[in-house]
Amino acid sequence: MSDEVKQYDIMEILNILPHRYPFVLVDRVLEIVLGESIKALKNVTINEPFFQGHFPSEPVMPGVLIMEGMAQAGAILAYLTETEKVGKSLVYFAGMDKVRFRKKIVPGDQIIFEISVLKRKSKIYKLAGKAYVDENLAAEAELLASFS
Repeated sequence: MSDEVKQYDIMEILNILPHRYPFVLVDRVLEIVLGESIKALKNVTINEPFFQGHFPSEPVMPGVLIMEGMAQAGAILAYLTETEKVGKSLVYFAGMDKVRFRKKIVPGDQIIFEISVLKRKSKIYKLAGKAYVDENLAAEAELLASFS
């Protein structure tokens, strides 16, 4: 077995996720253990369309988009675990629990999403998600996702 860690760039991510600009919230997959966990990256820039209104005088990434980024990282994990579903089935974000926001995320930050599978049954995934900025926990949640 190889110790090589497979990474996925944005072009590979676009072949996995159905999302498109301006709603792709994962830029790179850094590490993945199929069926278990994923570590992904999102570069946050002032060019994000949501910063025009949230908030112009003090740009802050909306919490709901941080959760969506976690969900997209989880969807990538699910798709790569079950590759036969890529392009044939959608992963729907079905719920979130234990959501906590610990730190503001602002332009110039780099978010590291760490997602792990808590439970997998049939087409349902229960995930633990964490978002880090500069190794500091910025947000966390339990997510529920389902293949269509």
